[in-house]
Amino acid sequence: MRATIERATLLKCLSHVQSVVERRNTIPILSNVLIEASEGGKIKVTATDLDLQVVETFAADVETPGATTVSAHTLFEIARKLPDGSQVQLHAADGRMAVNAGRARFSLATLPRDDFPTIAEGELPTSFEIPASSLIQIIDKTRFAISTEETRYYLNGIFLHVTDDAEPVLKAAATDGHRLARVTLPRPAGAENMPDIIVPRKCVAEVRKLLDESGGNVIQVDLSASKIRFTFDSVILTSKLIDGTFPDYTRVIPSGNTRRLEVDAAEFAKAVDRVATVSSERSRAVKLSLDEDRLVLSVNSPDSGAAEEELAVAYGDERLEIGFNAKYLLEIASQVDRENAVFMFNSSGDPALMREGNDTSAVYVVMPMRV
Repeated sequence: MRATIERATLLKCLSHVQSVVERRNTIPILSNVLIEASEGGKIKVTATDLDLQVVETFAADVETPGATTVSAHTLFEIARKLPDGSQVQLHAADGRMAVNAGRARFSLATLPRDDFPTIAEGELPTSFEIPASSLIQIIDKTRFAISTEETRYYLNGIFLHVTDDAEPVLKAAATDGHRLARVTLPRPAGAENMPDIIVPRKCVAEVRKLLDESGGNVIQVDLSASKIRFTFDSVILTSKLIDGTFPDYTRVIPSGNTRRLEVDAAEFAKAVDRVATVSSERSRAVKLSLDEDRLVLSVNSPDSGAAEEELAVAYGDERLEIGFNAKYLLEIASQVDRENAVFMFNSSGDPALMREGNDTSAVYVVMPMRV
């Protein structure tokens, strides 16, 4: 194989694929990327960790077609450190790959392409298109609530399912048992018979990175009960789905909360952040004391001190004191795109519901803490 690639093109491609490759691998070939050069002047680069696979195709000057695998992180670091505007020559033969650019010369070990594993997609019967902005909304407003507890593996992703409410919708939900986030969007055409799926955390992170560069285009999504494929302009990401049953999260979304607090979301987040400065890392508890049109945020930490801050809010119900984990409040408040956040409370021991103003497309639930 012999090809010449512009440094910027190679670097952009490797930045997409190398993040899929785990730095520590018991199977050496999984540390490599597969580079395939074809006669039509196309180069295809593939990386996988056996659960997630990224394939990117781009144009290059191909002198001799061929394929080989080489260390993903080493090639990425070389491309990153080469001067802007370099023309990078790749020449693979006899178990080595020469990487030349200007006066720089590198020789890297390769492994045969036949040993490189690929994810067999099988049939992906559900197929639909979704705007990049909608996919960004789904990910950004739910992924902070994904559980990191490996024992509850079925919570380690975003749950996607379709329902027929007043109209057909696509819902995305994530929870770790302490807080829950749910986004509702109109159901895309083609998603009618979509199975309930759980998209793993790593796949969510990789898709989100690619969305930043998609330029606001429409993304093609194909899926089955066990796999999902996202097709961007020049990148195809395929992932296995989490094999498990997501709990019936609708049961924890409170419907009887009547005490309504409306507060400026940005001011609220800043105030929570300020008073939480003195709380002990272990508990991070912030107390909300609500009275007629005023909210007092307070922290009392025996180890490090106390803090309180008062905010002018819209609240007309009876007095209420309730505590929450400061980190959870901050993460939820930071999702609010509109100016005001609306909290709905019941009592100091019941979960609180939050939404963005009168918009119910995104709802958040957070469990209280004793303070």
